[in-house]
Amino acid sequence: MSGWMIWGSALALYVLFRLWYDNWRGPLTKAEIDAFFAQVQGRYSGGNDPAVLRRFLEEDDGKEFVMLNLVKIEEGMVPHPETGEQVSGYSMMRRYSDPFVKALLRRGGHPGMVGAKVGPYIDAWNVEGDPGWSIFGLMRYRSRRDLVAMASDPFFHEIHPYKLLGIPTTFSFPTQRRVSAYMGPRVWVALVLALIAALVQLATLTL
Repeated sequence: MSGWMIWGSALALYVLFRLWYDNWRGPLTKAEIDAFFAQVQGRYSGGNDPAVLRRFLEEDDGKEFVMLNLVKIEEGMVPHPETGEQVSGYSMMRRYSDPFVKALLRRGGHPGMVGAKVGPYIDAWNVEGDPGWSIFGLMRYRSRRDLVAMASDPFFHEIHPYKLLGIPTTFSFPTQRRVSAYMGPRVWVALVLALIAALVQLATLTL
């Protein structure tokens, strides 16, 4: 195999990766936002203000964002929403979170970091007391359009009861990276492909 074929294949794979990983469709349109709210009207209840979400969607800049999630996992037993059988709150959380992560990956998103809480608030003022957070998660979304697509998916409406049982308290807000010491997938995928291409080329030279 010639060098140009090896490196051309690596480049083609990286282009395919970027086609999947990046948002190429620009910001949400008003028609898309209106259609989303018409579709999910009355579907989700709770303390969330639809006007806040609408404002976030209307201010779409077409860029990726990271959702910061603080999550309290139910430590006790809860009744299964279908059978009434007593099951762990953790299992109910996983019944929601596992399909969520798979759907996120299909849409170019992924967990950026997930960690367990290992201590109480160290620095806090003018906020409510710690409700007993269990974990935090940083979830990368390719675009706000992908957030809309997942939120309007009927499947997630079906498994939403699992989320409510497994996660009695949660707090989330979107962020965009300003400073980071971590390499993102755009960098490390390029480096891995380059390394593989270099090793393949070396192997062909020794044959």
